[in-house]
Amino acid sequence: MECTKERNTEKMEYMKQYEEWLNNPYFDEETKNELRKISDDKKEIEDRFYADLEFGTAGLRGVIAAGRNRINIYTIRRATFGLANYIIKYTTEEEKNRGVVIAHDNRHMSREFCIEAANTLAACGIKAYIFDSLRTTPELSFAVRNLHAIAGIVITASHNPTEYNGYKVYWEDGAQVMPHIASAITEEINSIHDYSVIPTVSEENKDLVIMLDEKEDTAFIEAVKSQIIRPNLIEKVGKEFKIVYTPLCGTGNTPIRRALKEIGFEDVLVVKEEEMPDPNFSGIDYPNPEDKKALQRGIELAKTEGADLVIATDPDCDRVGVAVKTTTGDYALLTGNQIGGMLTNYIIEGLKEKNELKENSALIKTIVTSEFGADIAKANNVDVLNVLTGFKFIGEKIKLFEQTNEKTYVFGYEESYGYLVGTHARDKDGVVSSLLIAEMAAYYNDRGMSLYEGLMELYNKYGFFKEETISLTLKGIEGLAKIKDIISYFRENEINSINNTNVVEVKDYAKGIDNLPKADVLKYFLEDGSWIAIRPSGTEPKLKFYIAVKGNDELEANNKITGIKSDIDKTINQLI
Repeated sequence: MECTKERNTEKMEYMKQYEEWLNNPYFDEETKNELRKISDDKKEIEDRFYADLEFGTAGLRGVIAAGRNRINIYTIRRATFGLANYIIKYTTEEEKNRGVVIAHDNRHMSREFCIEAANTLAACGIKAYIFDSLRTTPELSFAVRNLHAIAGIVITASHNPTEYNGYKVYWEDGAQVMPHIASAITEEINSIHDYSVIPTVSEENKDLVIMLDEKEDTAFIEAVKSQIIRPNLIEKVGKEFKIVYTPLCGTGNTPIRRALKEIGFEDVLVVKEEEMPDPNFSGIDYPNPEDKKALQRGIELAKTEGADLVIATDPDCDRVGVAVKTTTGDYALLTGNQIGGMLTNYIIEGLKEKNELKENSALIKTIVTSEFGADIAKANNVDVLNVLTGFKFIGEKIKLFEQTNEKTYVFGYEESYGYLVGTHARDKDGVVSSLLIAEMAAYYNDRGMSLYEGLMELYNKYGFFKEETISLTLKGIEGLAKIKDIISYFRENEINSINNTNVVEVKDYAKGIDNLPKADVLKYFLEDGSWIAIRPSGTEPKLKFYIAVKGNDELEANNKITGIKSDIDKTINQLI
C-alpha cells in the first residue's frame, strides 16, 4: 500500500512538472507544441520529467527535446546559471573577470546552445568568449589556458548518436572540472527550481559576449606543430606519403588539414561525404572512430587510392581512430590501446634519440587501459601512473608535475581513443594525435614497414596484448536500475575464478583505493595476468566490461578473450 502511495506521488510530481512547462509563459510556444504532441504518451512524459537532466562529473549529456530530463535551451540556461553562480560565489573578482570561453561542435542546436550559454553568463556579469563557428574540444582547452579564462564550456555530445547533445565544463587549467568543483556546480544548479528566475542578456551587458578571431586558431595550431618529433623525416617522406582523413562531418576538418599541410604532409585525401559539418553525420549511425563502420568510406577511399593510413576523428575532435593496411592488403582498425602503446614507444624512442628523455619521465594512463604502453614505458625506465577514467585526471597529474617538478610528463592516454602529446591542452587532443600518428606511420614507411607491421614488431618484443570491451546498453529508468543491480551483484558476490583461472585480487575503487578518488569501478586480476574491469558509463546508459589479456601469440590471446567473454555473458544473461 505504501509503495503504491509513493508511486502515485512520483506520478503526480512529473505530471505537475509537465503541466508547468505547458502553462508557464516563460517557455516558448514551439516547446509547448512539442510537449502537447506527447500528451497521450504517459511513459514518454515520465521519462522527460521524472528528474532533472543530471549534471554529471563534467556536465550534461542527453537527447535533444523539450523537458527537464532532456537537453534544450532551458536546461542549458539552468546549467550555465549554476556555473555562473559558482564562479560569483567561489572565485575572486579578478578570476571572475577573466571570463569563460565557449566552443561548440556541428550537432543539432549546438550554435543555439552556445549563444544561450554566452547570453546567460553575460546576464550574470561574466565575460563570455565565443568563436564565429564550430571549433574542436582541444582548441577550447587550449583557449582557456591561452586567454587565462576562469572556465570553459564545450557544447558537444562527442561521438553519441545524432539525437544527442551535451555540455562540458572546463576549469582554468584547461581540464574538465574536477569532482569537487563539479559537485559544487551541481549544488548550484540543483538549487534552481524556477526557470523564470534565470536572467537574460540585455543592452547593458551584451558587450560581455566577445567574438574570438583567427589569432586563437593560429596559436593553437602552432602549439600543436611544436610537438612534432622528427621534422626532418616528414620533410623527407611527407610529400609522397598518402593519408586518408575523415572528420566524420565534425570539427576536425579545418585544423587537422591545416596542421598536416603546415608540417609537410601534402598528400592528404579527405572523404568527401564526411568532409563538411553535418548534424546527421552523412548517414553514419554512430560517429565513433572506435566503430569500423564509421571508417568504412575512409577505408574504401584508401583502397582506391593506395593509401597506407586512414585517420578519423570524432565530431568534437578529441578522439582519433586509425585503420592501417595489413600484410594481406586489407585494412585493420587499431584499438585505442594499440595506438596508445605504439605512440608511447614512438615518443620515448624519439626522445631518447634526441637525448631528451629525462630520468623522472612519466606515462599516465587510466585504470581501464591495457598494460601494452605501460610495459613499454617501464622497459625504458619511464614511470607509469594509473588514474581514474576521465582525461581530467590525466590533466590533474600534469598540473601537479608542473607545480612540484617531481615528474616530467611524456604522454597520456586512455583506451577510448583519447591521447595527449604535449601540455598545450589538458584534454585529449585529436589534432596533435593525428599529427603524431601520421608522423609515426611515415617513420615506419621510411623503414619499409606499415604501421601494422610496426605493431607486430612491438608485440614480438613485449608480448601479444589483446583487449575487448562489452557494452551493455540499458535505457530509461528501468535500465539505470538494472545497471545498478548488475554492478551490485558483482560487488556483493565473491568470484574466485574467471575462465577457469584464479582471481588473485579484486579492487573496488568505490572504496577510494590507490590514492584515487572514489569511483564506481570493480577490477578483477587473474593469475595469468589478465584483468576485467566493470564500470557504468558516465555519459551514456551503458555498463561496460573491459577485458585485457596478454599472450605469447595471437592465438593464445584470442582464446583467453573468448573464454573470459563467455563467462561474463553467462553471468549477464542470468541477471537481465
